[in-house]
Amino acid sequence: MLAKLFPGIQEKLLYRLLSENYQAQAKWYALAIMSMFFVAGTTAASAWIMKDIVQSLSPDEPTYRVYAVAMAVAGIFAIKGIAGYLQAVFLSIAGNRIIASQQIKMFDRLIQQGVAYFGAKSSSDTLVSLTQASQAARAVLDTVLLSFVRDLFTLIGLAYVMFAQQPLLSAVTIVTIPIALFGIRSLVSRVRTIVTREMVSLGAIIKVATETSVGIRVIKAFALEDHMAARMNEAVTRVERMSNSISRLQAATMPMMDVLSGLAIAAILALSATTIFGERIVTSQGQLLSFLTALIMAYDPARRLASMRIGIETGLVGVKMMYDLLDHPITMVETPGAKPLPAGPRKVAFRDVSFNYEGQGEIVLKTLNLEFAAGKTTALVGPSGSGKSTILNLSMRLYDPTEGQVEIDGANIRDVTFASLRENMAFVGQDTFLFAGSVKHNIGLGRDGATDDEIIAAAKAANAHEFISKLPGGYDCDVGENGGNLSGGQRQRLSIARAILRDAPILLLDEATSALDAESEAEIQKALHDLSKGRTTIVIAHRLSSVMRADEILVVKDGEVVERGSPAELLKNENFFKRSYDLQYDM
Repeated sequence: MLAKLFPGIQEKLLYRLLSENYQAQAKWYALAIMSMFFVAGTTAASAWIMKDIVQSLSPDEPTYRVYAVAMAVAGIFAIKGIAGYLQAVFLSIAGNRIIASQQIKMFDRLIQQGVAYFGAKSSSDTLVSLTQASQAARAVLDTVLLSFVRDLFTLIGLAYVMFAQQPLLSAVTIVTIPIALFGIRSLVSRVRTIVTREMVSLGAIIKVATETSVGIRVIKAFALEDHMAARMNEAVTRVERMSNSISRLQAATMPMMDVLSGLAIAAILALSATTIFGERIVTSQGQLLSFLTALIMAYDPARRLASMRIGIETGLVGVKMMYDLLDHPITMVETPGAKPLPAGPRKVAFRDVSFNYEGQGEIVLKTLNLEFAAGKTTALVGPSGSGKSTILNLSMRLYDPTEGQVEIDGANIRDVTFASLRENMAFVGQDTFLFAGSVKHNIGLGRDGATDDEIIAAAKAANAHEFISKLPGGYDCDVGENGGNLSGGQRQRLSIARAILRDAPILLLDEATSALDAESEAEIQKALHDLSKGRTTIVIAHRLSSVMRADEILVVKDGEVVERGSPAELLKNENFFKRSYDLQYDM
């Protein structure tokens, strides 16, 4: 119906928003609508009673009639006030529930996406969708309900009062309606484009703020303060400019309605003195006052209805962002009928695996066939960009191979549940990430239900207990955003402690000791060596000292394994590993 009243509006998007959310919050919206009927009815009644007020003040009227009218006025405005309060409360409850529900649904959808989604999507766009889009959804729903129910029924009630009191004068006011609608339609065509640009600019603000927070050390080191300030100023200025444009469009309805209302009232006052067939159009002062009161009171709901489409178009830009996120295909889907990983020694194998990242033509892995022996430590070495980290990513099924398959104990990991696959793995990466909260919380994420003693034991094994004990609050110390209160080496040790606590049969280490000094690295290497005993361990390291205890070393270059053997075997011949070893140790 709304789409018929306002041609060009995004009908499917609006219908979906209304049907999903009004149904979910039916009770609260029903109560709000009931309250709106009372608001509309009492608004019309307050205009109608103006005639009775004038008549009751006539010297010929009895005193009790004045008291009766006074009580009626008090009752009308009391009911209107209570109904208005209840309407606001019920709408707020429904609106806040919608915001919470949509944000939860968006995050649930987001967290199901594979790693590839986050690589292709700007984090600032995601933040705008999570924060602004759900607010926009509520704004659209409130606009539709307030304008299409409360304001429309208020206008109907006031129109009834006007026609009941002065039908001829009421007909004059109808002439202004087509003029108002034509003016509004000319404004709407610009709204959608401007709001879309505003959302993009909001994303730019969040992007600059995020980069500043995460990269403040680089900004300070390279004196980039002015550069970042200029970027922020540009983004903020764009948002300000877009917001001002939207405000001007929204406000443009006000002078137009003011002029039309003024002309209508002036015409009515002039006509009130006119006679037709010898009879005055206005039959009494009370009727004229009641009519004029209804006409003046109709101004606000008429103005809101006139600008309703602008409000809807503004909000639908955010709603589209919300549904774009909710409807985006899951980039990494668990296979229907997937089963838990069966018991076994946990041998990992790549069978004819080729891989390239989506949108990039370069092949990262080329028909790779290799096995990581169960209970043994295999090290991957090679130049940067050769595909080592990709092998770990495929092992965890963060991506799927373009061709071939990855197996664990002969089972294709595509046929294994995500939960079962990941609970069999512990991962420590070179880009250490810590969550907001305490030291204990971050280590404890390695295994649900871990006791304090187990957390402390894991910290000791990771050579972290000593520095943790010196922190303010010890294990209860807040690590700050992404571990900002800790040094790089301390963050790395907590990450290792988390992996130790997980106690998984497959251990994946991607430059796990890259942020440690030589002394700490030696201690951690011993801890990791002890941890890796009896586990299938895959190690990536550029420091060759980290791989000298490996059972086997695979040299990866251009997506292929070009050398393999034990450390001792590889050092016997002139090859990439031997040359790298000699360079690192100046031999």
